[in-house]
Amino acid sequence: MKGFWLKALAGFAALCATPAIGQDSYDGRIGTGLECVPYARQMSGIQIYGNAWTWWEQAADRYEEGARPQVGAVLVFRPHGVMKLGHVAVVSKIVSGRILMVSHANWSRIGGVRGQIERDVTLVDVSQNNDWSEVRVWWRDNHGLGTTRYPVYGFIYGNSATSGEHIAHVSKDLVSASPDIVGAVIDSLGAAPAN
Repeated sequence: MKGFWLKALAGFAALCATPAIGQDSYDGRIGTGLECVPYARQMSGIQIYGNAWTWWEQAADRYEEGARPQVGAVLVFRPHGVMKLGHVAVVSKIVSGRILMVSHANWSRIGGVRGQIERDVTLVDVSQNNDWSEVRVWWRDNHGLGTTRYPVYGFIYGNSATSGEHIAHVSKDLVSASPDIVGAVIDSLGAAPAN
């Protein structure tokens, strides 16, 4: 009987030692696809869990945050319209002061199915003050830049909020073998800032 209780206590201790994981804990699968949160965590190395819109507040004491893009930084979208849980995408390339390429999951429907991974898609700053507070994103469903203007919190960087030390390691798979930079510039044409 003593052995049973020791095993039960050890099992309970193991459960308590496991970090609490948010809603994406089951592995992020949606049918045959992936949600944005586990994909962003895997690509950026930033270890935050839970719904995408909660990342900004969760990062405050752990990672540096700001309004300027950096490769490997996670852009956190605010909840907006039908996107009630927000969204996260990882900066894969900086094309210009107002054009980025991001890698993310569960944005466009590819073959009619959500949960797909897209790498190096165009994202344009359409904020009036060029502060990355509002963006438009390339949407595969219409083969061009989407018309919706999404509000964002900002960028979470892979540096410690307290020491500034680089603590998150970006995946080598973040960028595709040949990102279409010219295509990103063409996609961004007509994406004027808000008036």
